[in-house]
Amino acid sequence: MSRRFLFVLGSARLDGNTELLARKAAEQLPEEVEQEWIRLADHPLPDFVDLRHDSDYVRPPSDSTTGLLLDATLAATDIVIATPLYWYSVSGLAKRYLDYWSGWLRTPGVDFKATLAGRTLWGVTVHADREPSVAEPLAGTLNNSAAYLGMRFGGVLLGNGSGPGDVRKDSDALARAKTFFAQEAPLARFPHQAV
Repeated sequence: MSRRFLFVLGSARLDGNTELLARKAAEQLPEEVEQEWIRLADHPLPDFVDLRHDSDYVRPPSDSTTGLLLDATLAATDIVIATPLYWYSVSGLAKRYLDYWSGWLRTPGVDFKATLAGRTLWGVTVHADREPSVAEPLAGTLNNSAAYLGMRFGGVLLGNGSGPGDVRKDSDALARAKTFFAQEAPLARFPHQAV
């Protein structure tokens, strides 16, 4: 299977710092690698309703927002969650998308976990703090999601910036963006798992 990247943009802001950094990293991908970009603000998901104990999940129609995101997720070899750091984790838009993974795990005929196993989850985020450790909860959310599904985790490309376009001043992040997707991503592990 040739590589196909799905960039899931979790910012409410058009062309925000996180998207700028994700696009810088994507510029380095070989031309033959397919890229699909979905801005969650343009495709708002309804509140996720956990049906596990009440009724069965059904596959959403492909022409719905939920169906579009499910189909794009299943078709991707690499999923990039590009979200600003909000309260030390992913944005509300990105969290809602991840919440839907719970339902897709239980949707008959989708085989969500088996399909995503071995594929790669990546993160891109920009924060406004001087201390990069503030992004550890976000990285943990993505790593643990990947580990649960048997995915690889490529880590988080972290940039710094507060005002519009500030990430362009973060020369370290821009340098890391040049090789971020070139690295071999290991299988994700929960922090308590032995190596």
